[in-house]
Amino acid sequence: MTHRRMPSSDNHGSALPFASFRRSIMTIRSDQVHLETTHGSNIQNLDSFQRQIFARFHDLSLVHSDELLSISWIHKLLDAFTGCQEDFRVILCENKTLLKKPPSDRLATEYFERAIKAMDIFNATRDGIETIRLWEKHLEIIVCALDAKHKIIGEGHFRRARKALMDLALVMLVVDKDTGSLFSHRNRSFGRKGKDHNRRSSGGHSRSLSWSVSHTWSASKQLQSIANGLVPPRANEISATNGMAILVFSMSFILMFVLWALVAAIPCQDRSVQINFAIPRNFSWSTPFFLLHSRIMDESKKRDRRNSSGLLKEIHQIEKCVNQITDLIDAAQLPLSEDMNKEVRKNVEELSSVCETCKNELDPLERQLREVFRKIMNCRTEGLELVGKATET
Repeated sequence: MTHRRMPSSDNHGSALPFASFRRSIMTIRSDQVHLETTHGSNIQNLDSFQRQIFARFHDLSLVHSDELLSISWIHKLLDAFTGCQEDFRVILCENKTLLKKPPSDRLATEYFERAIKAMDIFNATRDGIETIRLWEKHLEIIVCALDAKHKIIGEGHFRRARKALMDLALVMLVVDKDTGSLFSHRNRSFGRKGKDHNRRSSGGHSRSLSWSVSHTWSASKQLQSIANGLVPPRANEISATNGMAILVFSMSFILMFVLWALVAAIPCQDRSVQINFAIPRNFSWSTPFFLLHSRIMDESKKRDRRNSSGLLKEIHQIEKCVNQITDLIDAAQLPLSEDMNKEVRKNVEELSSVCETCKNELDPLERQLREVFRKIMNCRTEGLELVGKATET
């Protein structure tokens, strides 16, 4: 499979100023959008499911720029996903008789196959959190060396800070070259080995069985593999499945989009935002995804430089502080002038603040990723049982 860069024409709305785009989005209500895809559906609560998708991601799409792609925003993104998946699971259980008939059983099975690929990405993002923790160790040395408790910052403090900066640069260089490789030898899966552990993928090298992310595994190729299979259902397919095709496609798109945002934000092996996928236009929940896609792509253009490890707000703050402190140390002449001393301390305080944020928030984020992983596995197990019972009758 050839990895294709997303054409500029697919970057919907990215040329519009956010304030202007935001005003137009806020005038739209989900029940004002004509939803042709609900025609032919007999699934109870399907309309409600789609309205909930709109509501959850609408709020995410309109956050202030200071919150977008922050750790707190990722928490909300995962909350939105788990809410949608729980609604999806309930609707499947309520309409299990529909799974007795093809092609509904095939569509459901395809979704659960995508879930296996999603597990790989959750493992990779967990390793990305481990990467940031490794940076923290060097950052703490820098903060300690240049701490405000030192009445005078002398040559010894600068030497210690400079060495920590050099060590950090080497670590980040390795991670940028092959993000996740530092931890692939001790990858700890969120799940337990099961009957899928020894399955081989028909998708080739992009599948790592979600139990171990190998050195050749690629987050961007895995995402592209998921995106390539997403095709909005046609009217005849909706009618043939009594609307099950709408339900499965909607949940599949949400899964793919959330994975794309995670890979964009958090250091992952061979990460990229340049994934070729189309946001459907005739679904009532489409609008916030257009806006989110536009905003994340804009952030990528501004912040995802060649050597950047992720769009997470806290990563950007770390990189900014480290660059400023490095420049100050290189330009400093001892003894420090009063202005230079203030500038050093100001940047160290900013670095200390973001380190504290990471220290307090990365553990809860990892726990949430672990919980979402388990919920995906449980939903998959329960769903396959429904399909299995259907195929036996």
